[in-house]
Amino acid sequence: MRLYIGVDDTDSIDSETGTGKLARWFEGELPPGFRLWGVVRQQLLVHPDIPYTSHNSSACIVVEASGRCTAEDVAQLAAGHVRRHAQEGSDPGLAVVPADHPGLERIVSFGYECTRRVVGRKDALRAAGDAYLRGLGGTEDGIIGALAAVGLTASGWSGRFIEFGRLRDFPDSITVGALAEADILTVSLDRDGRVPVMENVVRTNGWLRPRLFGHRAVLPVLPGEDGSWVSQGGRRNKKPLSP
Repeated sequence: MRLYIGVDDTDSIDSETGTGKLARWFEGELPPGFRLWGVVRQQLLVHPDIPYTSHNSSACIVVEASGRCTAEDVAQLAAGHVRRHAQEGSDPGLAVVPADHPGLERIVSFGYECTRRVVGRKDALRAAGDAYLRGLGGTEDGIIGALAAVGLTASGWSGRFIEFGRLRDFPDSITVGALAEADILTVSLDRDGRVPVMENVVRTNGWLRPRLFGHRAVLPVLPGEDGSWVSQGGRRNKKPLSP
């Protein structure tokens, strides 16, 4: 069983613990028989009518389950985790949806809507149907981004991984083959169609964040020097985006 666990609006502008970090920490809460597949950051619409902390992003924890715990059991664990780590003044929301939920297609559509227009809590509750969706404090506006994170991640074609295996432990320079062993596919964006081969080196500049493309982790790269490749994307600070 695969579970999508969406979280949003758990932090404040001055906090050291963002929603992404809170989501990654949940791996330590998983019961026996459950395995973290990955944590995916999703970017939602930035608009003057939408309150957000820094970039209006949310996170989805993807879990593979083979134990006896039910989705409801995991939802209760996740709710406790969010309540313990959400920052004062935040408006946290939590969504937990199995991959075989009959309403998942509707939730995927809702996720895409959240990247294009302003939506409200009622829209989120309507899209969730009988799926687990809870506000855990404040205005409870976090349910919007939490459900959107589930929908976008379940689509298989949106977001970037902030946790996948031990990607944070990889060196700044790593071979295409080593990435393949970690189930990360290296894909060239070169206009001339050059293709990375297993012995080629990828330079990450200390920031390796594959994208979620085709329901798998994909690292886009461009040619660098001396036959190496350079991963795309980079760090940015918590300074809010201009609406």
